[in-house]
Amino acid sequence: MLMDWVGPVSVHANGNGKTEKPLHIAMLPWLAMGHIYPYFELAKILAQKGHHVTFINSPKNINRINPKAPKNLRPFITLARLPLPRVEHLPEGAESTMDIPPTKLCFLKKAYDGLQDAVAELLKTSKPDWVFYDFAAAWVAPIAKTLNIPCAHYNITPAYNIVFFNPPKDKMKDYSIESICGPPTWLPFPTTLHLRPYEFFRVLQSIKDEETGEMAHFDLRKAYSSCDMFLLRTSRELEGEWLDYLAGDYKVPVVPVGLLPPSMQVRDAEEEDENPDWVTIKEWLDTKESSSVVYIGFGSELKLSQEDLTELAKGIELSGLPFFWALKNLKEGVLELPEGFEERTKDRGIVWKSWAPQIKILAHGAIGGCMSHCGAGSVIEKLQFGHVLVTLPYLLDQALFSRVIEEKKVGIEVPRSGKDGSFTGDSVAKTLRYAIVDEEGSSLRKNAKETGKLFSSEELHNQYIDDLISALHKYRISSSS
Repeated sequence: MLMDWVGPVSVHANGNGKTEKPLHIAMLPWLAMGHIYPYFELAKILAQKGHHVTFINSPKNINRINPKAPKNLRPFITLARLPLPRVEHLPEGAESTMDIPPTKLCFLKKAYDGLQDAVAELLKTSKPDWVFYDFAAAWVAPIAKTLNIPCAHYNITPAYNIVFFNPPKDKMKDYSIESICGPPTWLPFPTTLHLRPYEFFRVLQSIKDEETGEMAHFDLRKAYSSCDMFLLRTSRELEGEWLDYLAGDYKVPVVPVGLLPPSMQVRDAEEEDENPDWVTIKEWLDTKESSSVVYIGFGSELKLSQEDLTELAKGIELSGLPFFWALKNLKEGVLELPEGFEERTKDRGIVWKSWAPQIKILAHGAIGGCMSHCGAGSVIEKLQFGHVLVTLPYLLDQALFSRVIEEKKVGIEVPRSGKDGSFTGDSVAKTLRYAIVDEEGSSLRKNAKETGKLFSSEELHNQYIDDLISALHKYRISSSS
């Protein structure tokens, strides 16, 4: 159920029963819609509580945000459109990771870094109580400190990402590929989390610009160690031991903001028109048996290779399962489905090549499981509805979340070659059937349904928001003194 609009609350009660003045928070997410949306959802939730947010990003990215803030909340959210400086080798008009190939990431990062003077001036004139910055903006903290503004690093991924990707140098055995990718043996608790060497090398290769040889560099240690507080889109129920370790390692408050599941997200009911595509999709889903359809979606930015697309299609076909495949970024003439695939599977599946109302689809009773690249937002959306996951990660944070999914026994990863990460249609088919229909996978489906209760609990995640606001009041005083 979507959060009903009841009007913003202008005061907040602290633990002593006193009321606090509304806060003013500046937010600067990274130039990627997968980061901008979680930041904006938190902005809307804080605005609904009566706090003011200055939301900073490039003009095109702010214009891309959809749905916008409800009309009643717009007085509480200032959209600060800062033009990116022109950077050589960055394609004209590129303002987001969705506008460029990964090889141009280094130039997008340079453009982002070029916002420093504009951000400094904006913070100086707007004088927020807090500034929330993303992993790529390590330069924000020094600016904020010169202005006596406390700053929080808001990370949209769980705590284990921060711990894993910024290990303590004094506890690392060496910097061999085995040490970098293997489970962190220096942790005070057991974990199976790991990367595979091909995942590490594939990312390095994908972000190197062929023309200049440059690669994007993100100073994570500086970003993490410069903040007055960590905020993370996670919960103690999901990873309490990682949160405790993070707090001990960095010696700053670590505050989970909850998972911000779709059920919490603020929508303007008056502006939500019934999408005609949803009518068509729902009519098709209504013809399917309960929990029989696998939803397949890899987000709007992942660009599959032709080889992977072909093997994925083969696996979907071999599985024999009913499916809904959201394939918006299929480039006709560049990437092609196997000849005759749609015709052969039309009685049990749909390949949807335009925008799909994902939340409505996931909430439909016909959906029995999902296949995902394991982006943090994608996992939260799917597990909220208790859907078992079949994972096929591509980026490093996706790979770690995939390992967590297996560790928590709510999903299973498609087997890949340890040499190059390739997979076969046969492995896709077997994994899909194991997770969705085979008796051997019934425990995964049961665990996913139980986990769904945690991910969808509005009461639990509203409490996290209240605790966040209390922390912002409490540590604003100590950080600014």
